[in-house]
Amino acid sequence: MKSGKDGIRVPWDMMWVKRLLYWTQSNYPYLSYFCSNSIPYPKGGFKHLLLAGSESIDFEQIAHTKGQWIGGIISYDQKNQYEKLESLNPATFSCPDLFFFRAILRVEFTENEALIYHPEAAAIVANINDFRLPLTPLWKTSPVIRTLTSKDRYFEKFRKIKEHIRAGDIYEMNYCISYEGDFSGIDPIQLYLRLNELSPMPFSGLCAVDGKYVLSASPERFLKKTGNVLVAQPIKGSIRRGNTQDEDDQLAERLRHSEKEQAENLMIVDLMRNDLSRVAQIGTVQVEELFGVYRFKKISQMISTVSCSLKKTATFRDIIEKTFPMGSMTGAPKIKSMELIDYYEDFRRGWFSGSMGYIDDLGNFDWNVVIRSVLMDVASGRFYFGVGSAVTIDANPESEYEECLLKSQSIFDVFLNR
Repeated sequence: MKSGKDGIRVPWDMMWVKRLLYWTQSNYPYLSYFCSNSIPYPKGGFKHLLLAGSESIDFEQIAHTKGQWIGGIISYDQKNQYEKLESLNPATFSCPDLFFFRAILRVEFTENEALIYHPEAAAIVANINDFRLPLTPLWKTSPVIRTLTSKDRYFEKFRKIKEHIRAGDIYEMNYCISYEGDFSGIDPIQLYLRLNELSPMPFSGLCAVDGKYVLSASPERFLKKTGNVLVAQPIKGSIRRGNTQDEDDQLAERLRHSEKEQAENLMIVDLMRNDLSRVAQIGTVQVEELFGVYRFKKISQMISTVSCSLKKTATFRDIIEKTFPMGSMTGAPKIKSMELIDYYEDFRRGWFSGSMGYIDDLGNFDWNVVIRSVLMDVASGRFYFGVGSAVTIDANPESEYEECLLKSQSIFDVFLNR
């Protein structure tokens, strides 16, 4: 163990990370853990980082936190504060629309060392090293999972959404279905680590707020700010991985050259260009990459990168208010799509398709899109997860339903203990 102005440095492995997570959970009400799994990604993935604290703050206070680190989460339903929208669908459990906390404990990971920043860092390291991991199983009884939308019901709503497209109301809509369930004695940390093992992603994360959890295996970035440069990276376009290298290459090429997937992606790129222009210096919005194809463990995705130079007056709050939620999870036009989402979906999205992330001590930040994620409430013993795909004029309901199943495969594998 070394100490210095950079904090206390200790070697780490995944067992040490596991003890860190359990120790932090037992000592702080608010916890955010971020991990890129060292996956190559344009602009890089999440910083490997843990933040914990016990003091919540609001939007107004964030503007006065230079020199401090902030963790937080934003619910999809925060949209109702920015537009004349509402969320009347039933919620599996309630969660705050906005939650930010000031980090008193910060752990940053390099390849070989963990750097612990806290006034009593040496004592914390000793406590983590001595912490006894629970010996309980992943869950006491197998969780029960229910779908809120049958396949027939999905097809029926898909058809009605297409009618809106033919009528010119929208061009594209991200239509999601939800699964919910009950559990007894489930362990969120074990569940997260298992999900991250089965589906390692560049925007993986664990967020805990007063016994409510997000266990995220997200492949998608919402926004990243570095200096005065803001980047958005919408995902539209998915295909399964192949069983052989040749098959995998062929599938990736099929995705890369699919006119349907390119059209879906381009609509959201245009939407994000418009969103970023609301906080950008004039003439600085640009598409750095269009239709990039990136491969993850079980799925390949089409990802585009849009960036801009920010206005000098743009604050974190301004940026969120002008761009949230991520266009890939709404559709185009954005407001009308969100109206129809609330009408046709069977559940209140809550934290699903919102965003979790961090703000550093210089005011830079990185936030994901909460997809491929399990949302849990320990007090009620309930969980849910959503999954969706784009409905466009050329979309086939059978193919889009299969895409939903592909995206949810890793979560089902975790719950079925495969």
